[in-house]
Amino acid sequence: MKVGVLALQGDVREHLSALQDCGVEALSVRRASEIEQVDALVIPGGESTTIAHLAQTFDVFDLITSRIKSGLPVYGSCAGMILLADRVLDATADQRTFGGMDITVRRNAFGRQVDSFEIDIAMAGITSHAMRAVFIRAPWVEQIGPDVEVLAAVTREGVSHPVAVRQGRLLATSFHPELTQDNRIHQYFVQEVCKGV
Repeated sequence: MKVGVLALQGDVREHLSALQDCGVEALSVRRASEIEQVDALVIPGGESTTIAHLAQTFDVFDLITSRIKSGLPVYGSCAGMILLADRVLDATADQRTFGGMDITVRRNAFGRQVDSFEIDIAMAGITSHAMRAVFIRAPWVEQIGPDVEVLAAVTREGVSHPVAVRQGRLLATSFHPELTQDNRIHQYFVQEVCKGV
C-alpha cells in the first residue's frame, strides 16, 4: 500500500517517518500525478488556509476533494482536521476545505501558539496505555453528524470537546501524534481505516 503525505506545508517528514515505521510505502506528494498514484493520504498539521491555497496553486485541490468523495482513506492532523471538515467556525473569509467529514470544527479553539500544551489522552480503538497528545494552535470539534464516531475528547472548563474523530475512511485528530515517538494512531489508520485498500 502506498500512503502519500501531502507535502505542501507542515509536518511532512514526521508523518513519513511514522508511516514507514508502520511498514507501508510512504511518499511525499504535491502534484496531481503523485496524488493519483496513492492508496491513502495524510494531510499534516501546519496552517489550514496556507495548505488550501497551495493545493489550489498546485492545481490539486479539486482532485483531493474528488478522491475523498470517491472513498480515498485520509488522515488529517490539526490543520488536516480543519481541511477534512465540512464546516469551519472562526474561518478566514476565503477559507476552503476539502471536506468529507460531517463535522464542525473551530479553528485555534485551544488558543494561540503560546497556549500550546501536551496531555495524556485515551483513544477508542487503541486499547493499551494512554497516548501523549501535542496540541499546537489546535482546533476542536463542536458538532458531529450521525455517522461520525468520537474516538477521544478533552475537557476544558467542564465541557468535553472531541479531538479525534472517524467517519468511515476518514480519520482526524486535533493533535500531532507525528511529533511523538508513538505511532499507534498511524498504525490505526493503516490497519483499521485503510482496511481492504
